[in-house]
Amino acid sequence: MKIDLSFKYKDLLKQINKEKPFEPEFAIILGSGLGDFASSLDVKKSISTEDLPGYPPSTVTGHSGKIIFAEVKNKKLLLFKGRIHFYEGYKIYECVLPVFITHKLNCKKILLTNAAGGINRNFIAGDLMLADSFNGMNIKKELIELIDIPTSEIKNRFLDFPSSKLNDVVREAAIYEKIILQEGTYWYSKGPSYETPAEINLMYKFGGDAVGMSTVLEAIFANLIGMETVAISCITNLAAGISLNKLSHEEVTETANKVKSKFERLVKRVISSI
Repeated sequence: MKIDLSFKYKDLLKQINKEKPFEPEFAIILGSGLGDFASSLDVKKSISTEDLPGYPPSTVTGHSGKIIFAEVKNKKLLLFKGRIHFYEGYKIYECVLPVFITHKLNCKKILLTNAAGGINRNFIAGDLMLADSFNGMNIKKELIELIDIPTSEIKNRFLDFPSSKLNDVVREAAIYEKIILQEGTYWYSKGPSYETPAEINLMYKFGGDAVGMSTVLEAIFANLIGMETVAISCITNLAAGISLNKLSHEEVTETANKVKSKFERLVKRVISSI
């Protein structure tokens, strides 16, 4: 069933438009453990999502629930410090709300970041990976049903997904900052539990390089409504069956904190290059 998001969130959008200090040029959704990036910016306005009517509260550690308007390198940014996950029990249209808000603020470019488990045997914890493709077969149909777009137009939009232009910007930024940047396919898992070794082995055999429980919903939805999309994963742990350690959210946030300086340098260079 299609949902009129503009009508459902009309009060929320009205409040954000009332409080916004500017229209952003670039948006970023910050993943688990990466929220500290916002503290390194010139913040102009911070809005608690608790104060927005109809905004789903975040229940995950490391997702504080803030919408931040900030500036860096003379660029106007919109940051979502806190993500809405399907495994928290939310509907798909709720999970893509940050992207929908970005779109309604006339921002056409978005960077999606996340903490992910490494499937590629050449990855190590602490690597940054540029997503050159996504696997979202188990969620794509539901996302397409959210909006009215001719099927042929949907197919054409997926020809440049993620944005080849923005991916090139990230590659060049990594070279400039002397950061080793991995590339690969991000595989979406609905969660809420971590994947089994057998599931990881299947993903590996079918070309998965990293796995996580976010990002793909947002990426597909952003693409469908005409936004340029790019995604960077922080490989915070090796996936089940590869790592000798028991997986935990604490390990995810701990590793993300260790690489936050590298992540900050890369993202700021990307922003300055757009």
